[in-house]
Amino acid sequence: MEQAEVKNEQSLLALLEALRNASKDLQTNSIFITHSPQPAMEALLDLHGEAGTVFSTFPDLSKLSQLLCSLKTLLQKHKTYQDNSLKSLLRRQITNYRIYQVAIAIEAEVQACIDRDCVQNLVRISREISSEEEKLRVLKEFEKRLSQGFDSDFQELILKAKGFSILESLLCDSTCSKRLREQAGLCIVALVRFNRNVFVGLVLMGPIVQSLISMASACSIQVFCSLIRLIKTPLVDEIETDGEIPRILNLLSFEDLSIQAAALDCICEIAFSGRKEVIEAMIEHRLIEKLVELQRSIHGDNLINADKENGNGNGIICEEGVELGAKMGCEEGKISQNRPFASCVVRFAVQIEVGEGLSHKERQEFKREILRRVREASVSEAEAVSIVAEVFSLEAVSSFLRRSAFPSY
Repeated sequence: MEQAEVKNEQSLLALLEALRNASKDLQTNSIFITHSPQPAMEALLDLHGEAGTVFSTFPDLSKLSQLLCSLKTLLQKHKTYQDNSLKSLLRRQITNYRIYQVAIAIEAEVQACIDRDCVQNLVRISREISSEEEKLRVLKEFEKRLSQGFDSDFQELILKAKGFSILESLLCDSTCSKRLREQAGLCIVALVRFNRNVFVGLVLMGPIVQSLISMASACSIQVFCSLIRLIKTPLVDEIETDGEIPRILNLLSFEDLSIQAAALDCICEIAFSGRKEVIEAMIEHRLIEKLVELQRSIHGDNLINADKENGNGNGIICEEGVELGAKMGCEEGKISQNRPFASCVVRFAVQIEVGEGLSHKERQEFKREILRRVREASVSEAEAVSIVAEVFSLEAVSSFLRRSAFPSY
């Protein structure tokens, strides 16, 4: 039964997409005096004729059906004004304008139908849909719709249907599969990006952060990282208040490299937006010592050695700043996925240096504390000198980073 419903729904969505495309074509053709809208109108009406049985099954499409009937009437009128008299010319242009208005209304109504279906399917996830694959499909369609940008009517549908609560329940339900919970998290990120003013508060008030950390997958931590990047200081403050810093740092000790790398990204985002209390909490929980250990590992220090062997020196500064971007985790040169912890101490220090949450005096104090802990955690003088040299190079490159407006890692 459920498969039949899915098939009917997919047929309806395909039809609505075709109607929307045809209405756009009609808008393009009907506003020019030298172009006849009749071919585009006939194509649109042919789709209406093919959809007769589908429209009768869905009562919500009654308004769209009425608009298409109005278009059919306008087409008949348009065909009667084909001579070259001034009266026919004027009537033809008036009819063209009405056709244009109806085409706009059809496109808007089609989008409204698609949006209603999208939100209704989201509601059905918690009530009717049992197939996990179907639930994933609905969530992906919802995320795709959100990515098209803000729309007040669509937002109203989401709020009336309590869409955020549905996604939050899925994310926090430990009985659901991990990939379903991860997709719910991706939808929440899309919602926050869709309208921060409305959905940020809901994220801060709920258990979303705790659930993402508890899930402890690479995707869930990346979702968490995206939320920090979008919400910044308010979310970081909430993390510190709820005592989540130790749990985040513990992710660096997981055996799964992808989780460790995602955790490092998350820590760097926290460092970029965090206030003094947050940075202090991370350092007091021996973050620097852990970063030194990771940088020393096969997934960190080997990249630095490879750079030296290739004749690139210490790999900190180059003319175009591309290599610098690689060391700092910027888009201009991403660190190899196999070496995610190369220069991770300096990457953390850079986020503090160019971040938004600290004063100049606080940055300098933390820099001294980082250097002290690096010296204590290093197993050799050479290792300490190498890392300290990288951190000291921040004095030379911090102004460059600020002028270049590098994105936070």
